[in-house]
Amino acid sequence: MVGFSIKKGFRNVFLLPVLVGVLCCSPVRQRTKAVSGGTGQTVTWETAAAILDSIKPPVFPDRTYSIKDFGAVADGLSDCTEAINEAVNTCHNDSGGRVIVPEGRYITGAIHLKSNVNLHLEKGAVLVFTSDKSKFLPVVHTRFEGMECMNYSPFVYAYKQHNIAVTGEGTLDGQGQLWWSWKGPWEGQSENKWQEGMPSQSDASMKLQKMVEDNLPFQQRIFGDGYNLRPNFIQPYLCRQVLIEGITIINSPMWVIHPVLCSNVIVRGITIESLGPNNDGCDPECSRNVLIRDCYFNTGDDCIAIKSGRNNDGRRINVPSENIIIQNCTMKEGHGGVVIGSEVSGNVRNVFAEDCYMDSPNLDRALRIKSNSKRGGIVENIFMRNVEVNQVGEAAILIDLFYGKEEGNNIPIVRNISVDSLRCRKCKYALLVKAYKEHPVSGLSITNCIFQNVTDGVKIENAAGIFFENSEIYDTNGNPVKIN
Repeated sequence: MVGFSIKKGFRNVFLLPVLVGVLCCSPVRQRTKAVSGGTGQTVTWETAAAILDSIKPPVFPDRTYSIKDFGAVADGLSDCTEAINEAVNTCHNDSGGRVIVPEGRYITGAIHLKSNVNLHLEKGAVLVFTSDKSKFLPVVHTRFEGMECMNYSPFVYAYKQHNIAVTGEGTLDGQGQLWWSWKGPWEGQSENKWQEGMPSQSDASMKLQKMVEDNLPFQQRIFGDGYNLRPNFIQPYLCRQVLIEGITIINSPMWVIHPVLCSNVIVRGITIESLGPNNDGCDPECSRNVLIRDCYFNTGDDCIAIKSGRNNDGRRINVPSENIIIQNCTMKEGHGGVVIGSEVSGNVRNVFAEDCYMDSPNLDRALRIKSNSKRGGIVENIFMRNVEVNQVGEAAILIDLFYGKEEGNNIPIVRNISVDSLRCRKCKYALLVKAYKEHPVSGLSITNCIFQNVTDGVKIENAAGIFFENSEIYDTNGNPVKIN
């Protein structure tokens, strides 16, 4: 199907026979089933239940270590970096337990978690990450926008560790406003605005992209001081058995929670308030068996964005993000609620999102899949059900494979997408698809959905095998736009 669209008030749809031919002959009538790339197994919501059963939280010894006992002072002035990391190391060397951050305001630099350590913030505890950027050096093995490099340490970082956690009722304040200007020109920025002549990440980002294109080893991609590539907030890297629970996170430099090459990850009951540039809420990247549950996202970019590496790095490392479960989350501001992309060069499969609530004129889409022919990737087996959307600014469901206007020879493939029981009360498009003729979106199933106050109906460029059943679209006058 090429260039099909249904416009506002278009009641006598003369294109209906063409559409019905595409829909009713769809091979996805068994829409709860899809073939898992790489395994050949059938994927259903029952698969999600099995994945959920396999994800277990870490368990820690019943020992506690207060950061105050290691010299931390809750005056909001003293540098507590050394004290906190000494408490973490001691706990780790004693075979694990909880490192307690008591009530109070503590200034710190990078915190490096170690195996069997739970960093626990008590109610009223605030970790404020310092404006002294030297406290996030030396550089560590990390990723910037899906590309491997040596850069500033993420604020809370763990590398090749297992059985780790950040929990409690306290707050982590990244003072992201001190970093946001490095983004360069950014229309959403209201304070610390970038101005001509100020440092920005532009040159370093282009340099890193060239290094990736040339397949330069990551150990030689050295950034940090003077390059202005912003660090992420919480990043477990090559870790397993990870728990992030209960805490509030505000004002991140960029991506907030970013598990990379991790397995068995639980992000539960957290609150994120971070409206800066590229402030994605939770971005599992090349990670497997991830649960994101009962979380609140109010972000300057995508609320949840699932990734698998960018361009040559994603294809070289070749580790997909898979078996991701999202349950009972609330999304306010952001570019998208549940998002796959745009760095998906290593593929994404088996994503299940259910029982979520989304509402803001500044939330652009509910379900968003994005890539381009430079990034490529296969996105498959994406399931969403029981989602309430009060309003979004653009499309309830968006698949955009021309994102960022980059071009290359790696046309992305999107297949086996199931949306069931989604209700959207206000949007521009109910469904917006922009794909390639060479690889049209296939196996898109929309069932038991209602879209209201839709100004521009449906627009589809290059899709095959769309299944639309027991679903309704209404324009802004309450008139139905008949689909089948």
